[in-house]
Formats: sequence, C-alpha cells, structure tokens
Amino acid sequence: MPSAIKTVYSNSKYLLLSIVIFSIMLVGLLIISEYIFLEPYVVSHIPSGTEFGFVLIVTISALSALVLPMNIFRINILKKSKQKMGGGIFGSIIGAAAGACSCGPIGFAVISTFGSVGATATAFLTNYEIPIRIIAIGILAITYFTTVKSLKIECKIDQTS
Repeated sequence: MPSAIKTVYSNSKYLLLSIVIFSIMLVGLLIISEYIFLEPYVVSHIPSGTEFGFVLIVTISALSALVLPMNIFRINILKKSKQKMGGGIFGSIIGAAAGACSCGPIGFAVISTFGSVGATATAFLTNYEIPIRIIAIGILAITYFTTVKSLKIECKIDQTS
C-alpha cells in the first residue's frame, strides 16, 4: 500500500489537490456542523460531548483527501488504456456526501421548507448523524483499499517498499 501512495503523491499536483480537498471539506463540514461560527467573528467551539463527532468529521475529510486524488490518478492512467474502470470515484463521492449530513441551521432551513416530510428527515438526520458518518468512513475505507488494489493490478504499480 505505501508504494501506491508514494507513486500517486510523488506528483505535486496530486499532493496539492489532496491538501485543497482536505481543507475545503474540513472547514465546510465544521461550519455546517456548528463547530466554527462566522458571525460576529470567526470562532471555533467544540461543546462537551461532541468530541467524537468532531473526530469523525476530521476522519472523513482526511480519507476523502486521500482517496479522491488516488482515483483521479487512476482515471488519468487508465483513460489511455482500453481497460474498464471500476466505480471507485463514486464510492468517494457517496462517502463524502454521507459525511456531510449534519443538521446545522442550513439543514434545518432547507429541510423545514418541505413540511412534515422535512420534519421527518430532520429528526432522522439528527438522531442518526453519528452512525451515518461512521458508515461514510466505512465506505471511504473500502474505497481506499479497492483503489490501492486497482492501482497495483491495473496500473502495474510494484508492491515493494
């Protein structure tokens, strides 16, 4: 596995992409989950009892930043060949979207416009926010391992290192 990561991230373009993805996802998810407040000034606060949710957000951001550039590398390598690509990039997108399911003020405003269906969706997301994020981490982990396996097989990356 380290050889696949070393091969992908030896190119500074993919390293920069990974840093940008991590930063955008982390800040975005922290704002949506109300760990960062932007008014009246930028303030960060982790309430007691929500540390696990914070760790899950950081983990989702890190795994997405690891997996997405690897899949883009894989797509760039395989678009020159006639081999069929799997759905690794779709797993990354699903995992990242599932991790963003928190119910901050934006979620309440959007979901509440749908009446009773919105209330049901709000209650579901509020009650199952942590399990959904854990499932998202599982999806991203599976996507990581399948991407590494695909890079070794389809892209002929050696397994030494």
